[in-house]
Amino acid sequence: MNTAIRSNYKKGFVPFGIAALLVSLIGGFTAVLGPAFVADIGIDYSNTTWISLALAMSTAACAPILGKLGDILGRRTTLLLGILVFTAGNALTAVATSLAFMLAARFIVGIGTAAISPVVMAYIVTEYPPEETGKGFAVYMLISSGAVVIGPTCGGLIMNAAGWRAMMWVCVALCAAVFLICMFTIKKTAFQKKKMTDFDRAGSVLVLIFFSLFLCIPSFGQNIGWSSVQFIAVASVAAVSLICLVFVERKAGSPVFNGQFMARKAFILPVIILFLTQGLMQANMTNVIVFVRYTQPDNVIISSFAISIMYIGMSLGSVIIGPMADKREPRTVLTFSLLLTGVGCGIMYFFTAESSVAIFAAALGILGVGLGGNATIFMKVALSGLSSEVAGSGTGTYGLFRDISAPFGVAVFVPLFTNGVTSRMAEAVAGGASEGAATLLAAVSSIKTLTVIELGCIVAGIAAVRMLPRIHENN
Repeated sequence: MNTAIRSNYKKGFVPFGIAALLVSLIGGFTAVLGPAFVADIGIDYSNTTWISLALAMSTAACAPILGKLGDILGRRTTLLLGILVFTAGNALTAVATSLAFMLAARFIVGIGTAAISPVVMAYIVTEYPPEETGKGFAVYMLISSGAVVIGPTCGGLIMNAAGWRAMMWVCVALCAAVFLICMFTIKKTAFQKKKMTDFDRAGSVLVLIFFSLFLCIPSFGQNIGWSSVQFIAVASVAAVSLICLVFVERKAGSPVFNGQFMARKAFILPVIILFLTQGLMQANMTNVIVFVRYTQPDNVIISSFAISIMYIGMSLGSVIIGPMADKREPRTVLTFSLLLTGVGCGIMYFFTAESSVAIFAAALGILGVGLGGNATIFMKVALSGLSSEVAGSGTGTYGLFRDISAPFGVAVFVPLFTNGVTSRMAEAVAGGASEGAATLLAAVSSIKTLTVIELGCIVAGIAAVRMLPRIHENN
């Protein structure tokens, strides 16, 4: 990269950062969408799970596909197409009249997200100096988590004033404004488009099938039954598609999944740690809210502020801890941030039926700081050594695993807590306790069990961190 281009890398990031802000801000706005929509059309609140899942499926499964497309079409073209699709999905959301229509609209929004995010990460990987990628990813994380802090509040205010459809049209207007900004500020480069004959079509289809079904498996098992025909069918198709994917990618000349890139310890271990720890982000936020509803049903404060507390912590972690990995060995910094994650989880062990909002805020806030630091450094480590030729597919592949780790963690840790409460309540009532007393005892006992299991996961994550290769440029 020539000196003139490198000296302007921060200025060049501005439109890409605005695109990342758009995705995060609208994600925050629409955090209040699901319940409002199902209430509006008169269906059960359980359907909000499927609305969230439709977005998560396409966001995760399409990331490596569209990241690979970015390597062929170029960053500017892919980003603009992604914003257009993102805009179309939000416009369709605004006019949705049925659950099926809404699911399709949210799936399209996820496709747009999957096109935008890898392009933003690829810019940091290829344009930032190696010694400053930690700062670049810290800014990216700050944009992502900071926007989510204010998004739900803004969305809720608009929805309360004019309804959820008006809120979605505001989102569409924001999309249009960002598209124009990016179109006029991102300069065309000398990027040479590759032929679409190089695109791994068979692998792309199989990636979409497998990872979409992979996210559905926990929900089908818990909601329909682990031995149901539907669950067995979904699990079987997922298994067959995975086998076919492995076979096809071995034969592909330019695979969606770059085997050489993925086979590195610097990629495999961060992905393992993601699944061990980052799922705690959403799971503990949900579990703390549920715990409060069991033990203090009249205390709605934590329910109102839990999301903001967690994401404020993540914002602080990303900008304070993340850049430390540019100057110190990332393994050391990751160990520290995982210890903070452990402290946040450990505080839950001291929850009681009379706990104050302060202790809930401390648990979620400290946990968020640790997770924000983790997420920033994971990107630096996992994406180290990416060449510009495969930057899109590499960042898309990492994005896939990052995006499915949280919902998969939720699918494991939330039922672990709620099912534990249910079984312990039944035991306490059978032992002669009143229903109210049984609920309190069961909730406190279950949160302690959950804490011990999560701390075990964090210990395993720290052990995996110590096996990471040294990547600091100055070492």
